Amino acid sequence: MPKLSVCIEMYWPELPYEERVARVAKLGFPAFEFWGWKNKDIPKIKAAMEEHGIAIAALCIEPNSSLIRRNFEQELVQGMKETAKVAKELGCKTIISTTGNTYDDESYEISRRRVVRHLKALARVAEDNGLTIVIEPLNTLVDHHGYWLTKMTQAVDIVQEVDSPGVRILMDLYHQQIMEGNIIANLTQYIQWIGHFHTAGVPGRHELVGGEQDYRAIFKAIDATGYAGYVGLEYRPTMETEESLRQALSLVE
Repeated sequence: MPKLSVCIEMYWPELPYEERVARVAKLGFPAFEFWGWKNKDIPKIKAAMEEHGIAIAALCIEPNSSLIRRNFEQELVQGMKETAKVAKELGCKTIISTTGNTYDDESYEISRRRVVRHLKALARVAEDNGLTIVIEPLNTLVDHHGYWLTKMTQAVDIVQEVDSPGVRILMDLYHQQIMEGNIIANLTQYIQWIGHFHTAGVPGRHELVGGEQDYRAIFKAIDATGYAGYVGLEYRPTMETEESLRQALSLVE
């Protein structure tokens, strides 16, 4: 079954990040992940990783939500170089990048061409550092009104044109359930382009049990593809945090 990673942004918000890492490890998870790195004490997180023998599955590029931004290639490349240094320090191989929101005064295709150009520039940095950038489609119906990239087909089209081993897709099963459904068929069809997964229950972005998705079946389908990466837990718990995460872990046991 897939290896689960816990996105520590979503759990124990009252605790410092290094303590969240320790708690994830104590629950028996093999990995954790987080969003931006600039608000983190990276040496403390690294020390917690080493003390508890846990890996980091992914972190976000700084600046994030900027792939679509106009006249921003130089800043993106510099941000990727800085992110690569942090990733190397932590032993992280996967870098998450969201696109940002739609420009109302230009067509989808004009925006798409800019995103592809930016990703090609970032891909060179990723390849030089042994990293994989994963671009993430999000839902615009509930959580991210105005976001530019929403469908797996759009993301696959972009990744195919960039044509780099350093660029893949983050398939967030929560966002894609809201936007498209057809989860198992899509992940199976597009698995060669997927570099990371995120999970949460629909509706509400809560636990994996009790919503409209059968995550045990989804995890079996991911496993059947031969996917060897991590599947991130990125939901807001409604029950006691440790109990909630143990429930998620039981789905892959």
